[in-house]
Amino acid sequence: MSRLVMKFGGTSVADLERIRRVGRLVAAEAAAGHRVAVVVSAMSGKTNELVAWTDAAGPAAEGLPASDDEYDVVVASGEQVTAGLLAMTLRNMGLSARSWMGWQVPIIADDAHGRSRIDDIPPEALTASLDAGEIAVIAGFQGVTASGRIATLGRGGSDTSAVAIAAAVRAVRCDIYTDVDGVYTTDPRIESRARKLARISYEEMLEMASLGAKVLQTRSVELAMAQKVPLRVLSSFVEPGDAPGQGTIVCDEEEIMEKRIVSGVAYSRDEAKISLFGLPDHPGVSSVIFGALADANVNVDMIVQSHARIADTANMEFTVGKRDAGRAVDVVRGLQAQVGFEDVQVNEDVAKVSVIGVGMRSHAGVAKTMFGALAEKGVNIQVISTSEIKISVLIDAAYTELAVRALHAAYGLDQL
Repeated sequence: MSRLVMKFGGTSVADLERIRRVGRLVAAEAAAGHRVAVVVSAMSGKTNELVAWTDAAGPAAEGLPASDDEYDVVVASGEQVTAGLLAMTLRNMGLSARSWMGWQVPIIADDAHGRSRIDDIPPEALTASLDAGEIAVIAGFQGVTASGRIATLGRGGSDTSAVAIAAAVRAVRCDIYTDVDGVYTTDPRIESRARKLARISYEEMLEMASLGAKVLQTRSVELAMAQKVPLRVLSSFVEPGDAPGQGTIVCDEEEIMEKRIVSGVAYSRDEAKISLFGLPDHPGVSSVIFGALADANVNVDMIVQSHARIADTANMEFTVGKRDAGRAVDVVRGLQAQVGFEDVQVNEDVAKVSVIGVGMRSHAGVAKTMFGALAEKGVNIQVISTSEIKISVLIDAAYTELAVRALHAAYGLDQL
């Protein structure tokens, strides 16, 4: 009998009635002949509440790091509550089930508390339980360090837990249940003609996740691609049998028969543009600037440099997340005397819009279509960045929705 991992996010287990619905979905898969492992998040809003409690306890006032081992003890408790409640629900339905904490599996993680990465999952205990017919309800987001301390995997870590467990137990698939019924060509809240994709490649999903799509967490897609774990994204807000075959499969590119040139349009409003004017135009300047930003843990995304009007000087623009904008400006200003640039400015009224598709590898004219569609709508492009399967542009935030709709239509995504 095949093993299946099912993962349910916070909105799917937000209250007891929703947990009962999850129980019915799990029971249906068990009845279909699967050996089922379920990974759960904390109930919606619970992690934020727990984090607020740790803040109120005053670690910052004592000069302690925000994410230490005791922080992880507190914030990991939300998933423990959900796992216990779902296991009780399944037992009340007459099913054999038990809860598993991260340390019981065990999910072995490093000691970077608050942002740990999974090192290993010895599968023997879990697979023995599954093969005996017991449904395993596993607390996501958490693992255990080599020294026996609880470690949490960072926001979105339950997705990563689910994929890692699927790889460890050699599951036939990992189903990610959320509040949407699949991966769409773009945000349906912006474009009503967005279409649900039956299949999307790991690489496309990874780009969409990193570029603003909120369906899957980036680390989980990276892990699924590396371990060749098929993912399915589907809604938990249905009853068993309501929509057979629903959802979107995330898989190898080779498993998609008809490859689209562009599969989706993503956007992110969490952008800030930093502009440096009058930089000395000689080797080593960029290394100093971006080295200092890296040391300050500021993640830089788009970068463009151009010659300034004054000889031997250049202007540079790069983007960071809005949360990092103030820190980035402080770091750069601290280098002004050393580097010798004239001025620095920050603009948070920008957005990044991207088109993604594996078909870009073999088709010309994708950029031409993008730039033409935006020009026709009067949308000015400030910065451009590309990879093998995506093109991203930075624009004025006021034009975000217009740009998304224009690009969605330009590539015929409303006709899939």
